[in-house]
Formats: sequence, structure tokens, C-alpha cells
Amino acid sequence: MVVTRWGARFMRRRFPCAIGRGGMTDAKREGDGATPTGVWHIVSAGFRPDRRAPPAHAPLALSPLGPHDLWSDDSADPHYNHALFALDHRFSHERLRRADPLYDLVLFSDWNWPDASPGHGSAIFVHVWRRPRYPTAGCIAFRPDHLFWIAEHWTDRSRIIVRR
Repeated sequence: MVVTRWGARFMRRRFPCAIGRGGMTDAKREGDGATPTGVWHIVSAGFRPDRRAPPAHAPLALSPLGPHDLWSDDSADPHYNHALFALDHRFSHERLRRADPLYDLVLFSDWNWPDASPGHGSAIFVHVWRRPRYPTAGCIAFRPDHLFWIAEHWTDRSRIIVRR
């Protein structure tokens, strides 16, 4: 999948998408709101089983998201930029089971993972957008039906190429 500020191309199809409010950057920093340029892979995915079924033929490892699923976004946390399973966590984190539909289906990228460099950006996901092209905090977001189609057609050889 090739992502630019104008949209995404994947398997000969074009999709509108949203990127970070800070645009695209070659020098990602935690909290800058930018989508990092480069080549990423999807390492896993999560979905809200209480809201909808996962994509029918997704070759990705899909895990149900529950109330204890978190993602560390604190550079001081030893678990920085990793998934956690905890009722609470003393460092800053993001809950993956959200009240809004953004993570009803969420694909986890390998941006700054698994060997995370503190401060170089965490939680760069591919998820459902709030509304058409509404900026994210650095992630890439799609219309729900487009994201499900992408997940169903993703392969082990697929990758995300973010470029200006």
C-alpha cells in the first residue's frame, strides 16, 4: 500500500485516507501529530467483537480487544510502544477498547517496534477514520468498509509505504 497526503493505493484500488494533523515527517517525534514516512509492516490487528465480526477472510492475526488492552505511549515506560494487558498502568497509555469506533478494527504497524527508541513515536496504527480525511495523531485512517477490504486482502508480503 502506498500512502501519500492525497490518499492510498492498494491492490490496484485507490482509497481516501486521513493522515496525521502534522502532515508527514522524516523525523518522527512523540506527540508531533505527524505520520512518519518510510516502509512499515502490519504485525497484528485487533477488533471489537461486541460491535462487529472481524473481516471474514483476513489473513492477519486478529485479536479481540477487551477493556484491559492498552498501548504504552510514554517514553519513560519500559514497555514504551508495546501492547499491554492491564486494568491500569502508571505510565501514559492509550486504551485500545474505545468508546468511539476508531479501533473497531485496528492494524498495528511495526513503526518503532519491537525495539522502540523512546521519543521516536508510538502507536502508529491503521484504523477507522472519525470522518472523511479528518486528521489523526499520526496514524493512517480509512472509511470502515475500505479498512475491512484492506484487512481482507492484506498478505505477508504487503507493506505500507508512506511518502510525500
